[in-house]
Amino acid sequence: MTQIVTVFGATGSIGKSTADLLAQHADRFSVGALVGGKDPVALARMARELNASFAALADESAGPALAEALSGSGIPNGAGEGAVMEAVARDADIVVAAVSGAAGLKSTHAALRLGRTVALANKESLVCAGDAFMRDAARYGATILPMDSEHDALSQALAGRPLADVRTMMITASGGPFRTWSHERIAAASATEAAAHPTWSMGMKINIDSASLMNKGLELIEAHHLFGIEPERLDVVVHPQSVIHGMVYWLDGAVTAELALPDMRVPISHCLGLGDRLTIARGRPLDLVTLGALTFEAADEERFPCLRIARAALAAGGAAPTVMNAANEIAVAAFIAGRIGFYGISDLVERACTHFAGQYRTAPADVDEALAIDAHVRVWSAEALPELRAAG
Repeated sequence: MTQIVTVFGATGSIGKSTADLLAQHADRFSVGALVGGKDPVALARMARELNASFAALADESAGPALAEALSGSGIPNGAGEGAVMEAVARDADIVVAAVSGAAGLKSTHAALRLGRTVALANKESLVCAGDAFMRDAARYGATILPMDSEHDALSQALAGRPLADVRTMMITASGGPFRTWSHERIAAASATEAAAHPTWSMGMKINIDSASLMNKGLELIEAHHLFGIEPERLDVVVHPQSVIHGMVYWLDGAVTAELALPDMRVPISHCLGLGDRLTIARGRPLDLVTLGALTFEAADEERFPCLRIARAALAAGGAAPTVMNAANEIAVAAFIAGRIGFYGISDLVERACTHFAGQYRTAPADVDEALAIDAHVRVWSAEALPELRAAG
């Protein structure tokens, strides 16, 4: 029996990798709904190629263009929040949640409330509303599968063993494009330089989060919620080859690691296969002899303060991660637009965390509260940008 798969964030990098696997295993999967952001041509092409049952764009203004691009296909389609929620409501065995940023919270949570199996690549869902998400997953009988390469690696390494046997869970970071750069050179970096990730092909925002190591901070928070492990038992190590993605350190001194070339189709295939191993066409085998060496470095929180800030937000708990994420999204957008320098990102995020520290002491009770906090912090952060630039 085929599995019905719905994909949110279909036209992004993870969505495209998912589509590649769905096409390779068309005998095993059928495509329920595809949801994109604002690119009607790309979404229509994918919907036709995968024979999707429904296609939707989050951007309501792009609806007519999507309808035109799908003309004659017989594929129902729509645009705007209503269309996205219609996509959520359609039958699906697996929902791939790959919308970037806090924008993915509503659709991901709506799928979870229907008791779906959610392959989660939208880390902000757990960063902004982790307590509520995990509680509701249990309440509605939903299953959350970690699709980030690091968390999929930890899940495989853990292999169902109890956390009582674990000393530490370690995720790896490539170090990004600025791994060997001086503080002064990083301070003068452009958005184009920050987005030039050395090993992964991702969207602009995620690439810049990787350059600042904020991405690793978000992943630590995500791991805390996914595995129910205390912050002090989570850590990051820089591993430039991006071959080891996650490691579990056991109490007896042994370490279990998952190794794979940096290809998002590997964790995606593990989620889609529901534990089975799917063949990946054109996938390169990992050749350790050719690779020659695997190296590791400590993460430098002086040159990359976003990691330190994220650790502090995780330790503080409450809505601190929600505040941090909202400020970071505003700061990254301002950096891309040339309004602040690279270190303006960490400056703004730290100011926001300090400003709201006494205001949001408890974790959001639900997604609506998380989105309300997110909106409040975004307004404050946007208003703080001119002052930040003047100070810098």
